[in-house]
Order: sequence, then C-alpha cells, then structure tokens
Amino acid sequence: MNFLFQKKIWICLLCLVVLGGGGYYAYTHQAQLFTKPVQYKTAAENDPYVRFDMEVYDAIVANYWKQATSSDMAQLFQLSVQKAGNFPAVPTVVSQDRTGVANMIAREFKTATSTSAEKNLAINTVIVALYNLAPQGRDQLLSSVQETELRQTVANINPANDLYQNIGVTKGATMQEIAAGYMKTKADLAHATTSDVEAKREQTLYSYQVLNNPIDKSIYDQTQIEPTVFGHIMGNTLYVYIEKISPSTISDFARVVDSASTTPHLSSMILDVRNNVGGDLTFPQYFLGLFLGQNQYAFDLFHQGDYQTQRTVTPHFPELDRYTEYAVLTNNMTQSTAELLTSILKKFRIAHVVGTKTRGWGSVENTYPIQTSIGPNEKYSLLLVNSLTLRDDNQPIEVNGVLPDVDIQNSQWKQILAQTIRSTSLQQAIINTITVAPQR
Repeated sequence: MNFLFQKKIWICLLCLVVLGGGGYYAYTHQAQLFTKPVQYKTAAENDPYVRFDMEVYDAIVANYWKQATSSDMAQLFQLSVQKAGNFPAVPTVVSQDRTGVANMIAREFKTATSTSAEKNLAINTVIVALYNLAPQGRDQLLSSVQETELRQTVANINPANDLYQNIGVTKGATMQEIAAGYMKTKADLAHATTSDVEAKREQTLYSYQVLNNPIDKSIYDQTQIEPTVFGHIMGNTLYVYIEKISPSTISDFARVVDSASTTPHLSSMILDVRNNVGGDLTFPQYFLGLFLGQNQYAFDLFHQGDYQTQRTVTPHFPELDRYTEYAVLTNNMTQSTAELLTSILKKFRIAHVVGTKTRGWGSVENTYPIQTSIGPNEKYSLLLVNSLTLRDDNQPIEVNGVLPDVDIQNSQWKQILAQTIRSTSLQQAIINTITVAPQR
C-alpha cells in the first residue's frame, strides 16, 4: 500500500469516526431540547403520567415528518386513550388543542384503580398513538434496553456473536492462533452431522476472514463492529457486496477498492445492495462525496412540508476514476438508506440499477428521549419518523420503492441489459450474480 493511499485510508477512517458520531449528534442535540427545567404547561400535567403522555404529544408536534394540526393530535390521543383503556366510547375533549387533550387524558386516567394501572394506561396510550402514525408501525416507544439494542443494530454490533469463540480461540489471539483455531474448527465441522452444520461452516469461515485481516480485526477488537463490505474480482469487474450500512462501511469500501488497486484492467464495478436493510442516514452523503467531492448537492429530505437539502461531506476518491461503468443490484428487500443510495446513484447517472423494485421503506427515524420519569430506573425514548426520503423522480421512496433500469422480472431482461450496459465484463458479472445470493 503506497503512502498516498495510506493517507486516504486515514481520511476514510476519519469518516468512520465522524459517521459514527453523526447519528449520535442528532440524538444528543435533541436531548438538549428536553433538559431545560420543566415548566408544566397545564395544571393537569402535575400528574407525571399525564405529563409523560403530553411530552410525547409535544415531541410528535415538533419532530414528526408530517405537520400535525391540533385537531389531528386531539383525535389521535382520543382514539389512543379509548383503545388503551378499552373504554366503550371515545373520550370527549372540551377544546381540540393541547390544553383540551391534557385535560381529557387527566380525566380518563382518574378512572384507573391504582397507580400501576394509571402507569400502564399512560404507556399503552403512547404505544397505540405511535403505532397509528403513518407509516403505520414505524414509530415506537423504546425502553433504554431497546434503544441500546437499536443503536447496536445500526452500528452492526452483535454482542451475541463472538467471532473469536466461533473459531475456538480467545480475544487477543495471535494471527497464528487464529489460523490454527480456524483449521481445527473447520476439521471438527467436517465430521458434524447436525442440521445447522452448514450455517456453522459459513460463520466459521466468515469469522476467520474478519480476524485474519489486521484492520478488520483491530476495528472489531475496539468497537465490536463487523465488516460490512466484501469484494471479488470478476473479469474486468470489481464486485462489491455492501451487506449492511454501519459506521465502518465507508472505510470498508475504501479497503476493498484498495485491495483491487493492483489488479490490471479493472474498469467496471457492481455495488450489490440486495437484502441491505439500511442504516445511518448520513452514509449517502459520505458515499456520494467519493464520486463528486465535498459540499455538492446530494439529496432532499421531506419534513413538515419543507425540502431539506443534504450535501456531500467527503473529498473525491481518485481510486474510483478507473471505473467507467457501475451497476447497482437490488431486490425487494433493499430498503431504507440502501434505497436512498440506489436512488441517488441512479439520479446522478453514476450507476444503472439492475434487479427488482426495492422495498419502499423510505422513512427516516430518530430517537427523542423522554425526560418525565414514571418509575425508578425507567427511561424511555421515542423512535419517530422525522423525514421521508425521495427517489430519483422526487416521489417518496416510501411505498413506491426505487425502480430498476433493468427489471429481471421482465423475460427480455438480458437483452435490455445488453442495451443498457456497455461493458461485456460487467454484463456477464451481473448475469452471474443477480440470480444467486450476494457473495461475502
């Protein structure tokens, strides 16, 4: 690896730190909005359970992607209280404003037969209200444990999966010990007859590949973050599988490109995002910057009637200049940030999209902490859809999905592929991969 590229790897590793902090900054910044001394807006909120629900009311009004009127909110909480309390009739509100809703909640909560019953009614009211916000089922009330699990999932951290244990060695093992452990575990599995042996073989190989790479091993040791990008050479085409989007994905991608830098005649690239469930929203800004450079228009987010422009934040990556043609592979389980990335690459004509329509999960969620305490050592936060993403034709990705340039469900797709893609190597690599599972 030459000095120039070492410098660029450090730039990408810096992206790792910044990207990892991107979502966290949004979280802590929102937290600051709620840490001011509490001033109850209505007398009803002297009751902590009413206050808990009204804090959720305020968070929805301020942060939900769709602008909600007072009457919208009154109806939402009326129906939610009725459902949560299993009341025979919809509770009435004297005035369809915040004060009216707070008074309605306080009145209905007084029917609870105990403090525990009132607490459950408050929590269930919030759960019902969030479930019924569109897109339905996307917004949630999270306990502190659930929020931690969510953040680990976004960061591609799986505490239950110990890569060292998978190959029979302890953390901190040397490369020689890792290789020996892998060979022993592989030999043991060769004689196994259990139904899950094939999955164990794949997990063993994957664990070895991660721990046998000094950079991947170092990142895993420090953060428990597993690699998300895998590369293979196919003729004159570099196949890149982006399995997930996590804080390490930019640096993972840079290393895959670097590992192929000494391979002659590479001129095209596949970006396989099939089954990719997405991740941190800032990722497309970092990834697109590698192609366009810093501070270029990237995409818009739709929030409460406004279009919020996002710009690229990384410098141009010269190692990509050798690739003159790109293809993105998608399926109906490509979702969220992966859909947005696909749409952006299509919109800027950086890549052609091949596969099937993506899932259509175009919502952007964020977490908002609830300050009101309704139990000892109980902390809650809201997971709210803050914005909607837009596809290349400026229609919402939500429900619509991103349409491929070459739809493999069309019986003539290979002919269309030949008319769309110039490189014969790229054409053949697509044909060889699009109908089989993504390759780690």
